[in-house]
Amino acid sequence: MRIPKDRIPARIYVPGAVARVAPGFGDVTGLGAMGGEYFTLAAGTDIAPLLKGLKDDACQAPHWGYVLRGELVVTYTGGDVDLCQEGDLFYWPPGHSVRVVRDAEVILFSPQREHAQAIDHMRAAMGL
Repeated sequence: MRIPKDRIPARIYVPGAVARVAPGFGDVTGLGAMGGEYFTLAAGTDIAPLLKGLKDDACQAPHWGYVLRGELVVTYTGGDVDLCQEGDLFYWPPGHSVRVVRDAEVILFSPQREHAQAIDHMRAAMGL
């Protein structure tokens, strides 16, 4: 799920302040500690090969975040695809992969345990 900023309903819209709220934006029940993450990704980066060997060959951590700049394609194990661009607020459920179309900076909020497993797996695949 991704939502461009201008499509998020404004709950407060007064001179000097706009508060936009996207209700029902994922569920954190039972996920434990969350991590705040800042990713800088070059165009052409594709994490799919690094996810081979994980369940469904995909990242199994949910992520909530915001695209500061750039463009990414998120592919889900169910076959859906999202194009996330600068200014988009997003939720990526478990079972996804990411490919970078244009150099990107992304802020993610992810459950630490689940995402650490994916990051450690990718690091091992890169020999780090």
